[in-house]
Amino acid sequence: MRTAYKVRAYPGPEQAALLRRTFGCVRVVWNRALAARQKRYTVEKRPTSYRETDAALVAWKRTDELAFLSEVSSVPLQQTLRHQHNAFQSFFARRGRYPRFKTRRGRQSAPYTRSAFRIKPDGLWLAKTSAPLRVAWSWPDVDQPDPTPLPATGETVGVDLGVTDFAGCPTGARIVNPRPLAKRERNLARYQRRMARSRKGSHNWATAKQKVARAHSKVRAARRDFPHQTSTGLVRRFDRIGVEDLAVVNMVRHRCLAKVISDVGWGEFRAMLAYKAVRAGRQLVVLDRWYPSRKTCRSCGHLLAHLSLGTRQWTCPGCGTRHDRDLNAAQHIDTAAGLVAAASGGTVRPA
Repeated sequence: MRTAYKVRAYPGPEQAALLRRTFGCVRVVWNRALAARQKRYTVEKRPTSYRETDAALVAWKRTDELAFLSEVSSVPLQQTLRHQHNAFQSFFARRGRYPRFKTRRGRQSAPYTRSAFRIKPDGLWLAKTSAPLRVAWSWPDVDQPDPTPLPATGETVGVDLGVTDFAGCPTGARIVNPRPLAKRERNLARYQRRMARSRKGSHNWATAKQKVARAHSKVRAARRDFPHQTSTGLVRRFDRIGVEDLAVVNMVRHRCLAKVISDVGWGEFRAMLAYKAVRAGRQLVVLDRWYPSRKTCRSCGHLLAHLSLGTRQWTCPGCGTRHDRDLNAAQHIDTAAGLVAAASGGTVRPA
């Protein structure tokens, strides 16, 4: 199987200077192409194709003002135009937001294709470089043998994702939501106020900005660490794991729950659970998002017409059974996962 890895490169002084020039040229090409698109559409009411932006890039390199664009590799510049063209297509298809101008204080990047870099034993060779970048390789090869499936446990679990608790299990066990942003929100707000009170571009402003970035980095690391641990524990313990197909993109539009839903990281947890289940030979059962797991009585099957978000417990009008909202949903998901496994022949190994 093919596995993706992240590595860190350690450029020398000359290589770092070349990368900084490349980042600056990419930013210039993006901003000029975006401004030209906007001006043409405002004046002529006509869109701009990728071929036209590519021809404009060639013309820019021939001018005295932008002759420095020829000092770096042309591949990142052309890829930048392709990315902008795709960004506009996604915007008009309502799959993304309108492309914005890039600033030198934002995140800097330069896209390289396979024709502009080589991975050799002595390091990473980029176009226009005279020496390889020193890279800390952390794997022997990209192609790795398929992992050995874990031994079967014969157990099934239904996981009900929530906001108050990260997840609930049919046994009544609950996985507490760590809320990494809420724990660091006070410090983050203090650093942001300190940054807002400083003069932009000053030493104090740069120091406060660095602290804000470090606080966000800690939140991001905590958000990734918790779903990794939770998904790994579930895959090791259970043969079949049932989850709901939540529309996270639609749910984060809720003006009161957007921050909490983004902080809990349902989408990332679902993605981790999917690829880890395949690696371990487990079966991941995804239920339809319209399945009324919370509103259906576990005892008699009565379906409530409406169940508000604030109602955590409810009594079935048919049989009088008292239900916990999350526990009832987890039990339904667990039953559905078992039925799917039985219908597929009971196997949990992938073909």
